[in-house]
Amino acid sequence: MVKIGNIALGDFPLLLAPMEDVSDPPFRAVCKQNGADLMYTEFISSEGLIRDAAKSVQKLDVYDYERPVGIQIFGAEIESMREAAAIAEAAGPDILDINYGCPVHKVACKGAGAGILLDIDKMVSMTAEIVKRVNLPVTVKTRLGWSHDTIRIVEVAERLQDIGIQAISIHARTRQQMYKGEADWSWLNLVKDNPRLHIPVFGNGDIDSPEKAAEYRSKYNVDGMMIGRASIGYPWIFNEIKHFFATGEKLTAPDLMERIAVTKKHLDFSIEWKGEKQGILEMRRHYTNYFRGMPNFKPFRTEMVTAEHYVEVLSILDRVQEAYADYEFQPL
Repeated sequence: MVKIGNIALGDFPLLLAPMEDVSDPPFRAVCKQNGADLMYTEFISSEGLIRDAAKSVQKLDVYDYERPVGIQIFGAEIESMREAAAIAEAAGPDILDINYGCPVHKVACKGAGAGILLDIDKMVSMTAEIVKRVNLPVTVKTRLGWSHDTIRIVEVAERLQDIGIQAISIHARTRQQMYKGEADWSWLNLVKDNPRLHIPVFGNGDIDSPEKAAEYRSKYNVDGMMIGRASIGYPWIFNEIKHFFATGEKLTAPDLMERIAVTKKHLDFSIEWKGEKQGILEMRRHYTNYFRGMPNFKPFRTEMVTAEHYVEVLSILDRVQEAYADYEFQPL
C-alpha cells in the first residue's frame, strides 16, 4: 500500500499531473470519475496568493468529491512560499505540493519552477521552511535537473526526504529538454535504488498508453505514475491502465456516446464552478481534445468554440452524435 503521510493511495496509484489551464476542478472531476487516485491543482503563484490575486485564489478551490487532492504552489522567494503555503493549507487540501519542475521561460528564468534546479541548496532550504510552516504532508514535483550535465536527482530526492517531504514526483526530463525527446526513466531506478530513500517515488513523462504504463511499471522501480498530457481529452486513460494491469487486456476505446456524455459532464462541472458564461468560455479549450481524430470535425469545432449558451452547446453535441453515429475510435 502506497501512502503519503496517512493517505492511502492503493498498491500502484495513478496521479493526475498539475497542468496550467487544464487541471481545474471540472477537469479533475471527470478524471476522478475515471480512475485517478490523486490529483493536483494547476500550479499557483505564491506571489499571486500573497497579493490576493483573483485568478490565483480561485485555483485554491477544492471539493470533497475529488479527495485526496493536493494544491501545488510555485515561487522563487522563500518567505513568499512560506506565506503561500499557509494560505493554501487554509483552503483545505489533503496535500501541499511544491512545483520545482515547470520549465517555461517566464517561470524558470525567475528562479521558480525548474529554475531552482540551478540552486539545490536553496531548493532544500525553501522546502524545509514550507514543511515547518504547514501541518499537511508536503510533496515535491521536479525534473531530473536543469541539463543533462547537472543531474543530481538521487541527491535531491534524499535531501528533500531528510527535511520532511512525504513523496516526490519526477518528470524524467531535464529543464533543457522542455517536453522534447524521450523521458529517461533510468534515473528513477537510481533514485529508488538509494538504500536511504523510503518515501514514494512517482514517475512522470511519456505515459500515453496502457502498454507503456505496464512496460514502465515492470522496468522501473517506481511506486506509481503521474499522467499529464495523455489525459487531456482522454480521462479514461486511468481506468484503462488499471484494467490492463489487472487483466493484460485492453478496454475498447470509449465510443462517441461516452465521449459526448463525459463532455457534457465536464461542461456541467465547468458551469457549476464558474457560471454559464465563464464556464462555457473555459470549456472551449477542451472540445477538440475529446473528439480528436474525427474526420472533418472542424465545422463542429468552430460552432462549439463560438457558442455562448449551454443549450447551444447541447444542440451541437446532438448533431455531432447524429453525424458520426457509425464512427469507430481507435484505442490508445
